[in-house]
Formats: sequence, C-alpha cells, structure tokens
Amino acid sequence: MNRSIIIAIVIAVGVTAWIASGQINVGSDEENGAGDASAATQENTSASESSNEEAENTHKIMGVRYLNFTAQPRQREIIVHGKTEANRVVELKAEISGRVNKVHVYDGDRVKAGDRIVSFDVKDNEARLQEAQALVRQREIEYNAAQKLNKKGFSADTTLASAKALLDSAKAQVTAMRIRLNDLVINAPFDGYIEERNAEVGDFVKDGNPIATIVESDPLLITGQISELQVGNISVGGEGSAKLVTGETVTGEIKFIGSMADPETRTFRVELEVPNEGYKLRSGVTAEITFKTNSVEAHFLSPAYLTLNDAGVLGLRAVGNNDTVKFYPVKILADTPDGIWVQGLPETVRLIVVGQDFVRDGDKVQPDLYVAEASQ
Repeated sequence: MNRSIIIAIVIAVGVTAWIASGQINVGSDEENGAGDASAATQENTSASESSNEEAENTHKIMGVRYLNFTAQPRQREIIVHGKTEANRVVELKAEISGRVNKVHVYDGDRVKAGDRIVSFDVKDNEARLQEAQALVRQREIEYNAAQKLNKKGFSADTTLASAKALLDSAKAQVTAMRIRLNDLVINAPFDGYIEERNAEVGDFVKDGNPIATIVESDPLLITGQISELQVGNISVGGEGSAKLVTGETVTGEIKFIGSMADPETRTFRVELEVPNEGYKLRSGVTAEITFKTNSVEAHFLSPAYLTLNDAGVLGLRAVGNNDTVKFYPVKILADTPDGIWVQGLPETVRLIVVGQDFVRDGDKVQPDLYVAEASQ
C-alpha cells in the first residue's frame, strides 16, 4: 500500500479518536457545570434560610418583668467584730510586809470605793504612832522656848533653826506612822466586784505581793479594730450598738478611737461604752459592733434581684430609655433579714426582677410590670 495512503489513514484514525475524546470531555464538563450550579443553588438556599433565621432572631424581643423602686435616706453603718472588756481591772498589792489579820470580802463580792479588802496585824504600830505624837509635843515646847529666848537675844538664830528642824522631823515621823497604819488595810480604789482574792487570814505577805483583783464593769467597754478606710467616718461621742454572742443587744457611746494604727493590720482600736447595771454583761464575750455614720440615698430590695455582668461585677439590670437594658454596678450597704440596702442606682428606676439573667446591656426588651408599684 502506498505510504502516503497509510499515513493518511493513521491521521484519520487519530483525528477520529481525538474528536471522540473531546466529545466525552465536553460532556463531562457540562455535567460538572450542572453539578456546580446545583450546589451553588443549595448554598444560596441555605444562606437565605440562615439570613431569614437571623433576621427573625434580630427582631425577636425578650419579655421581662420589672418593679419600680425609689431611693430613700439610709443611715450608713460600719460593722466591726470585737469583744466586751471591763472598764478597769486592778490587781491590788501589799505596800508593806506583814501577816494578814482579817479578810473582809470574798470572790464575786461587790464593793464600793473605800471598802476594806484585807487587814494586816497592827502589832506595835499604834504604839509607835503614839510615841511619835508625844515627841512632836515635846519638840513644839522646845521650839516655842527657843523662839522666846531668841526674841530677847538670849539664844542664837542657829539654836532656833535647830529646834525648828527637830520639830519638823518629829512631825514627819507621825506622818510616816499614819501612812504605815493606813497601809495595814487594803481598800477598794473604786466601785466594782472582787474577781479573785489571793490572801487568806494568817498569810504572811511581802511588800508587792498580790492581794486581790478588783474589776469595774459598769460601764462596760466593747472594743474592736476599725479599718483605716472607715475610721474617719466615726468620732468620739458618736452612737453605736452591739449584739453579743450571748443574745443581748446594747447601745452606747463611742468613748475612744485610737490615733495609731496596728502595724500589722493597719486598723485602729475603738471603744464603745455601754451601761451594765447589775453587772449582767460579762467581760470577754464576742460581739458585733455597729456604728452609725452619715445618711445616704439607697434602695431597699430583695437580694434575689442581684446578677453579674460579663465581667463578673455584681449589680442590677434595669429598663432604661426606649425599653433597653441598662446594667448598674451596686454596693451593698446593709444586709437584713427582710432584704438588702444598695447604693449605685438612679433615684427612680424600673428594676428587672424576672429575666435579668437572660438579657444584656443595650438589649431591646418588652417590659411588663410584675405587680403593683413597689412601695419601698
């Protein structure tokens, strides 16, 4: 066969094969194009549905319930934990050495200022006093005689001065003996009660040995430590109250505020003085002290209305202008069995009391009055 014919046949077969291959590819592209179009249509449909859902959610308004609150004056309080203390505690001690001759009181006895606690054996002390008094009388006679002689010029001034010195010395001995006799009796320095008596009849005590402990607890002190941030809000003479762990509640007046802070706690000692007639209140009892300070505007409400914002700040949510949500951080001033006093809200406010945990700042809400306007 002619070579050119063979080449022509080969070319024809190749072209035919190429055309056939091209038709298949073209058909495949058309099918792919149709598939892509179908997928795009599905995506557009999903996007459209998602947009519709978002639009519906955007236009959906949360319903909440609110109460109306109005601020009212509230006297601020500072609470300090402390304990009761006696106004005075004194340990009586012997001022001379001697043997106890008599005891006049026992543990728990009430005493008045000047009452005898114990007495020491007088022994010869009274005789010594009489001897000293006799010597004074003698020295007075000698001094008077020296004065007369000196005036007449029969004695020198030095003789008169010597007589005067001897008289003064004798008087000093009398004074010393009287003091010693007084020291033989231990008396109560103030009204109070005997907490402990250390001496018994027959005991020999030395100068400085303890005899008895006397306590003054009327008035009673209730002491605590107040922080450096709050100490400026109270003053001596201010009012205060205290609730004791034993159940009693007492009121009194601030007697003392420390001027130097505790170096470790940076707090200041404060004392509240309260009456304790009959010594019914005991020393050393745990107490919660409340000091009243200046008056501020505050709201009284249920703690159930409190919530947290996204930053974890404690506060309340209210319905603001255009029925949008507004979050207010608040400070709790006082916690009572009936509710809490808070500061940080506007004077009048529509406070969300149902649904406050499901809305955020700026959300549009549909407010509904929960009950009749609250009279707080």
